[in-house]
Amino acid sequence: MLAPALSRKWWILSVVTLVAFVTNVDGTIVVVGLPRMVSGLHTTITVGIWALTSYIITSTVFLLPAGRWSDVIGSKQIFMSGLMVFTVATFLCGIAPSGVLLIAFRFIQGTGAALALATATPIIVRAFPQSELGRALGINSTSWVMGSIVGPVAGGILVSTLGWRSIFFVTIPFALLGVIGAWVILSDTHKTANGATDWYGATTFALALVALLVGLSMGQAWGWISWRIIALLVMTVVLFCGFVLAERRASAPMFNLGLLKHHHYRSGLGVTVSYSIGFFATTFLLTIYLQGAVHLSPLNAGLMLVPLSAPQLVMGPVGGILADRFGPARPVILGILFLGVGGFWLSHLGPQFSVNAVILPLFLMSAANGIAWPSLVKAVMSSAPRTSTGTASGMFYTFRNVGMALSLTLALVIAEASLPAATASQVFLGTAGILDPLMKGALIRSTDVGFLVFVGFYALALIIALPLLRPPSHAKSDAA
Repeated sequence: MLAPALSRKWWILSVVTLVAFVTNVDGTIVVVGLPRMVSGLHTTITVGIWALTSYIITSTVFLLPAGRWSDVIGSKQIFMSGLMVFTVATFLCGIAPSGVLLIAFRFIQGTGAALALATATPIIVRAFPQSELGRALGINSTSWVMGSIVGPVAGGILVSTLGWRSIFFVTIPFALLGVIGAWVILSDTHKTANGATDWYGATTFALALVALLVGLSMGQAWGWISWRIIALLVMTVVLFCGFVLAERRASAPMFNLGLLKHHHYRSGLGVTVSYSIGFFATTFLLTIYLQGAVHLSPLNAGLMLVPLSAPQLVMGPVGGILADRFGPARPVILGILFLGVGGFWLSHLGPQFSVNAVILPLFLMSAANGIAWPSLVKAVMSSAPRTSTGTASGMFYTFRNVGMALSLTLALVIAEASLPAATASQVFLGTAGILDPLMKGALIRSTDVGFLVFVGFYALALIIALPLLRPPSHAKSDAA
């Protein structure tokens, strides 16, 4: 026997948390290595940026199918399959001979990450009782924090000493350890849902999402009123309507619209989108400011961002404990309120660099995120029937990823409104050189405006979160 039954849930949490750490390290470490990647593969900055967005697109597209497969096939099988796909694709990224193949391998890597991510939360939900669920989710959230800390710092060291390919190879041993741990620790789960995969719904959703993300990411380059962008946006609307109609008629829908009858789940998804739009571009805007306006190196800029992650190592578990003791609504609202304060604080950065003006609001936002995010996950997942935890998790993380993609796109649009598109991209990659005073002033104003825009999304999330104060729905039957 591996361990007494009482402690088995903690072994399960350890495996899932390790995998979350590995996938997040990979996401953050690639950003640091991007300039060397572009140079080493003799490709363009546009191709380099697509190496980032391709991962986001596929890791979003496959979240819903993965959640459904978790309910139909079993969470252990899907979790391990995703992790093995991620591991193989990571190796292929490390040996990629061209930018085009790197993008292709990143697509595959994102697919594996989606399979593991969509099943990780259901595994935790099934392993822990309600009285300890918030604490477990809080501990799991620290893995993402550790990844955000280790990724930029380790990436800067590895790229400078061993080259950009090492940033992929370094994660493979940890991913393999996760595969072995999952095989030994996790239990086979029985089917909790019936029916075949909703391929029509999955296809229409995937195409609608890809059309939306491509349209948003290329709007500035192609022109927002160009025929290509208009065609993509029209295609998004048509495909999304087809997806909704398909889900209403499907006997085993990918997107279970019945879950929206639970008001905590419905409100939680709305909070997730607005919250994610407000939060995820924080590092993007600060990277533009630190590297473009005050000329810090990529490694030093990465070190300046550590305060956005470090406090969550403590506050993540604390936020989970608060959600268990007082319910998730109050920690969510309190955390979002302080995130807005931190964002407003960052909207007053100036040409004179001040360490305190950056790290103090980041500490506040990190602590606030540690309180709010585990509580939000608990509020959403606790309101869904346990027979649909895989589907509920897939829907939740799909909304999160859509918010993240919108956040990054809005930040880039705001930056490019003041700077030429090529200059904005080069600033983010740390290859722009010294800007003239006029350009520098425009860059600083754009980052200030960006933070103010995202404060507005925090305010919207705060309003949407108010229904969480009501008692949750008690209907636990799965409304298909």
